[in-house]
Amino acid sequence: MLYPRESPSRERKELDGLWSFRADFSDNRRQGFEQQWYRTPLRESGPILDMPVPSSFNDVGQDGRLRSFVGWVWYEREATLPQRWTQDLGTRVVLRIGSAHYYAIVWVNGVHVAEHEGGHLPFEADISKLVQSGPLSSCRITIAINNTLTPHTLPPGTILYQTDTSKYPKGYFVQNTHFDFFNYAGLHRPVLLYTTPTTYIDDITVTTDVDQDTGLVSYQIFVQGSEHFQLEVRLLDEEGKVVAQGTGGRGQLQVPGAHLWWPYLMHEHPAYLYSLEVSLTAQTAAGPVSDFYTLPVGIRTVAVTEKQFLINGKPFYFHGVNKHEDADIRGKGFDWALLVKDFNLLRWLGANSLRTSHYPYAEETMQLCDRYGIVVIDESPGVGIVLVQSYSNVSLQHHLVVMEELVRRDKNHPAVVMWSVANEPASVLKPAAYYFKTLIAHTKDLDPSRPVTFVTNSNYEADLGAPYVDVICVNSYYSWYHDYGHMEVIQLQLATQFEMWYRTYQKPIIQSEYGAETIAGFHQDPPLMFSEEYQKGLLEQYHLVLDQKRKEYVVGELIWNFADFMTDQSPQRAMGNKKGIFTRQRQPKGAAFLLRERYWKLANETMYHRSAVKSQCVANSPFTV
Repeated sequence: MLYPRESPSRERKELDGLWSFRADFSDNRRQGFEQQWYRTPLRESGPILDMPVPSSFNDVGQDGRLRSFVGWVWYEREATLPQRWTQDLGTRVVLRIGSAHYYAIVWVNGVHVAEHEGGHLPFEADISKLVQSGPLSSCRITIAINNTLTPHTLPPGTILYQTDTSKYPKGYFVQNTHFDFFNYAGLHRPVLLYTTPTTYIDDITVTTDVDQDTGLVSYQIFVQGSEHFQLEVRLLDEEGKVVAQGTGGRGQLQVPGAHLWWPYLMHEHPAYLYSLEVSLTAQTAAGPVSDFYTLPVGIRTVAVTEKQFLINGKPFYFHGVNKHEDADIRGKGFDWALLVKDFNLLRWLGANSLRTSHYPYAEETMQLCDRYGIVVIDESPGVGIVLVQSYSNVSLQHHLVVMEELVRRDKNHPAVVMWSVANEPASVLKPAAYYFKTLIAHTKDLDPSRPVTFVTNSNYEADLGAPYVDVICVNSYYSWYHDYGHMEVIQLQLATQFEMWYRTYQKPIIQSEYGAETIAGFHQDPPLMFSEEYQKGLLEQYHLVLDQKRKEYVVGELIWNFADFMTDQSPQRAMGNKKGIFTRQRQPKGAAFLLRERYWKLANETMYHRSAVKSQCVANSPFTV
């Protein structure tokens, strides 16, 4: 699925802004279907609210029922269409929804056009016939979204019905989940219309390799609408100079003296991007048709050995973060200002990597990772897979489809170096062996060019999925969730963890989560839990062991978490999870400065081009080079 980009043959119309909104508070949550709210403007069937898109609906209003609402909500927007879109039958008009959490049904002018399961990946519908039958000057888009999670969704959940009428009203239920973040819902990412010709470039797959100093760019182009067409391909450097060209739907471009895509702080010119320009010409009954699409391309290689993770043949050490798409008011709603702020903080921190915990992030996030050289472990929404029912064939088939959608969306991003199919599943359960063997093999079939992992918190002896991963990713919270308050045991327990995992599997290891909850401004010396001093002290104990083991087989460390984030309410969570090194408002805690000093030192140690740190340290590094 190509990201919608404008070109001489393609236009796009953003539909962000205020949409009409209504939550279906009826007992069975199905009044909207019973009364067919999609057939007429939403305002005609009852009261509506203004709802910003993109955003989560939960935190925008003052109605407490809406914040915790589970069931169907309805969105509607009237879109004015350019005349040429509705009158030119050679124009294809597509509705694209970046993310609707969790299950979505879409109508245009009351006509059903799409359904999609899964809250973190885009889907689209060709609506040309609907908007060109008239022609019309506008169209009414209606989207119904259900955020209910079941044992077979990704992520899974359960609905608990309380039947004791002495304690609960009749029909009372709550949504239970097995993950530690708030289940925000709504239209989280941009909704837009875009056009292509009726014969068009449908998809492009690019893989890269390096032969000495020659970059190799292999491409495959898929065309829809005609079998009679010609394709021309040009690769341009950052100055706009053509460095290679070819023809046809499949081929390989050779780039002598290629500029490689390097991670941030690993090269003086990181994140070098070429532009692959694809030109399509076709003869149709209506006459000649042309389509143009430009795809950013980074030339780089990825490989895994018994003890190393290699990018462009050089050992790479992940020193980065786990994140969440989460912020005040907007919830998981996409926000350019917030995204740019986060990337400025990542660069200030000296982070070279992130994991998209625990779901695919917005496409614009992936684009900035490509642009800034932030290496990505791209994770599916497979978090909270702890029930036996969630290992059923129904669950597995859906998980396979999700990985297909994720790989199709992100396969061309050079920043993506590894797929993660799940986080902290109950991989000790007997069905986990077949489940993860099948899931990982399927992901490798989809993309043989990248390693595949999942993130575990199981015991090394009992984990039935670990034999199938390429890199061991381990989450552990020593002196936090157990032996709490006793930082003196961290070094022994962490060293034992690494040694046992490596002895068992002989694979490189990433400490994929570690951290401590800290309330900004809480201070205690000697350190006590929840103080800033305790967070810093715990991290320092981890770092002592990491510094020993990274000389052997540990290839990375990802702090949990980049910033504080919202969770379900519980006695263990004071207005959300506070393990961030930044507050939810992106202000640093003491641990942020500790980590910044560490990450820039690591960058100095692992730099293959010494001038890289020097050239990038002026605004960011705490050190003089």
